[in-house]
Amino acid sequence: MNIEEIKLRLHRDIKKLRSSRGYLNAGYPRYYTLFGRDSIISAWQMLKIDPTIAKATLSVLSEYQGKVVDPKSEEEPGKILHEHRFTPREQAEIPEWKFPYYGSIDSTPLYIILAAKYLKTTNDTAFLSKIWRNIQAAFNWIITYGDKDGDGYIEYQRMNPHGLFHQGWRDGCEDHLKIKPPVAIVEAQGYVYAAYHSLAYISQRLGKNNNLIGEAMERARKLKKNFNQDFWMEEEKFFALALDGEKKQKKVVSSNPGHLLFTGIIDDSKVDYVVERLFQPDLWTPYGIRTHSMKAPDFDPYSYHLGSIWPHDNWIIYKGLQKLGYHQHAEKIKQALLQAYQKLNKIPELYTVINNKIVDLSTPIKGVHHVLANPLQAWASAGLLEMIVNN
Repeated sequence: MNIEEIKLRLHRDIKKLRSSRGYLNAGYPRYYTLFGRDSIISAWQMLKIDPTIAKATLSVLSEYQGKVVDPKSEEEPGKILHEHRFTPREQAEIPEWKFPYYGSIDSTPLYIILAAKYLKTTNDTAFLSKIWRNIQAAFNWIITYGDKDGDGYIEYQRMNPHGLFHQGWRDGCEDHLKIKPPVAIVEAQGYVYAAYHSLAYISQRLGKNNNLIGEAMERARKLKKNFNQDFWMEEEKFFALALDGEKKQKKVVSSNPGHLLFTGIIDDSKVDYVVERLFQPDLWTPYGIRTHSMKAPDFDPYSYHLGSIWPHDNWIIYKGLQKLGYHQHAEKIKQALLQAYQKLNKIPELYTVINNKIVDLSTPIKGVHHVLANPLQAWASAGLLEMIVNN
């Protein structure tokens, strides 16, 4: 299958996932609805291909932005939702939740990041002026509700006992990551750092509050300094997955710190170490970077989050590598995902690699228990399309 044919098929994927309001539903046949994190990231991936997707995404997420404190839905003022199910039938599938459901630590900083990227791409100051109050509210959520103990890090701890236990991108209702809450997950700190810079950029472009720019930049400075001390595992020359409720490092090697590369939070002296660690054989495969090191005691190649490979995870790392000038490393990821597409004839939500051979997790495997991957996922298809189109 040649590149043009793959490109055509990926465009068809995106068209199938586009909602009537213009944002991308997270996936199909499952998750065919609005997700905060997924819809934001897929809109970012599509920015230079079709920026109207980002505008629609920012618009609908602004509309449903949190206004009150509600433990059942985990809503808080300024918070961006995790997931919305629009019909009573869909909502009845998870009766313990209230929709929109807000159990996400990273949707809110990602919302600010997307707003800045949309403005940079389109110069649409009129639309950004319309949602400026929403962007301010998102910033206020980060520094108040997101950082409940005032240490400069955003942490999550579910309010609804039936809600998501882990609320970063490797989310789940059980404690599969084995981290005691409140959890300061590593990549979310990078997102916040980038969100502070994004807020300052938007504020400057719109001629808004100069005091806000100063506050955001000072918070970013402190966050970077503390983060590079508190999260760094000197013995691994890599960042920990998280700080737990006692501010102790969760010492495991994972793909999550790769998300930091695009954010600017990593000290220059540490960047080379992070990049090289991502491509060591316990993480790297011919089809992309694993979520979890093969050396970890809980590694499972068939696990949803403890050893599988997620295309969107690899795409975020790819964008950081590109930004920092690691073009050969970025190209390795692009070729790995293209090879995965060629082998599977699709780019699903996730897949795995056993003995350097790709295994499709979107179909049942006899004798192997695993969470069935979605065969069509917005941030997988849009990520690979972005790699091909914006070569």
